[in-house]
Amino acid sequence: MTRISTFLSQARQRPEILLYLMTAAVPLGFSVWQTLLNNFAIERAGFTGAEMGILHSLREVPGFLSFAVVFVLLIMREQRLALVSLLLLGIGTAITGYFPSVLGLYCTTVLMSIGFHYYETVQTSLTLQWIDKSRAAETFGRMIAVKSFASIATFGLVWLAFDQAGLEFEIVYLLGGGLVVVIAMACWAWFPRFAQPVVQHKHLVLRPRYWLYYALTFMSGARRQIFMVFAGFLMVEKFCYEVEHIAMLFLLNAGINMWLAPRIGRLIARWGERKALIFEYIGLIIVFAAYAFVDDSRVAAGLYVIDHVFFALAIAIKTYFQKIADPADIASTAGVSFTINHIAAVVIPAVFGLLWLVSPAAVFLSGAVMAGMSLVMAFNVPDRPEPGHEVLVGWRGAAAAAE
Repeated sequence: MTRISTFLSQARQRPEILLYLMTAAVPLGFSVWQTLLNNFAIERAGFTGAEMGILHSLREVPGFLSFAVVFVLLIMREQRLALVSLLLLGIGTAITGYFPSVLGLYCTTVLMSIGFHYYETVQTSLTLQWIDKSRAAETFGRMIAVKSFASIATFGLVWLAFDQAGLEFEIVYLLGGGLVVVIAMACWAWFPRFAQPVVQHKHLVLRPRYWLYYALTFMSGARRQIFMVFAGFLMVEKFCYEVEHIAMLFLLNAGINMWLAPRIGRLIARWGERKALIFEYIGLIIVFAAYAFVDDSRVAAGLYVIDHVFFALAIAIKTYFQKIADPADIASTAGVSFTINHIAAVVIPAVFGLLWLVSPAAVFLSGAVMAGMSLVMAFNVPDRPEPGHEVLVGWRGAAAAAE
């Protein structure tokens, strides 16, 4: 008993334990919301591709407004803001099933999204501040593994809820969101307020020397929407996947990432950000091009799994920024970068939702083009990025060393 008490006492003094617990809470809400979304929207709210595109554009508006985090920090510490955001995520998820209409789903999605995006912004900032550069990539990988483990439990429970227990959408949404609320309140009560190594700027920070990081972040947001919005929609609309099939597919993704993500983190630390990003973007070009022409449901499922694995390599964008950043810029830039990430994300789902009605293949070929543009940018990342050596070629076309 004494050993357990000692272990718990030591654990609550470690900020990474808080990060892991908060990370585990997110899938209980967001993964339930995401897994049920396409079927709930189509079966209960009568959605088509156009409404789905609009919904995802609305979902990304809070992400676009993530720069406002820096102003919230004038009245609230980052750690507390992370927990408040988790509460909003949980509440938004819990009530989703009780609003089976176009307008109702739009409103609950925005509430859930405010919590999700503000939490993700603050989590990135706290991790970059609390974790040393030498351990950051591996820590991010472990956080993905924790998230994947929680996702496995979530997807498994969703599958059991529908396939075995025959529960309704309302009950599953309520259970998932309620668990997020419980974990957020427990973390609030149990953990102390951890100190931040460097006092963060409380104003917006946009520095010319971070331009490549901003560009990579922008393109990452644009590409990610193709996967988030339309890959899953393809499975339901074209290949008639049921809720339990989508849940099992997500379960497979989570199981692979739970094992692979920490190894990807260590691989990034060993390879460096440049090689990791080049590898990711070459793979995404191939995957998106294949999506455009796939006619076999099993091949499509395989592409979905591979696509999901590649996104773990995006850790390299975060650790690239950590290596070139002024430590006092991290909180402000985390909010700004989330806004940059969501500029395209606000527009693409609605516009591409209309394009989907004309040609689903064109949507995925556009994703391949975006990945190609990112690949060109990745070649400009130095092998050893650091302040004063952020890029190989400057934004004016001159060698960075000459600037």
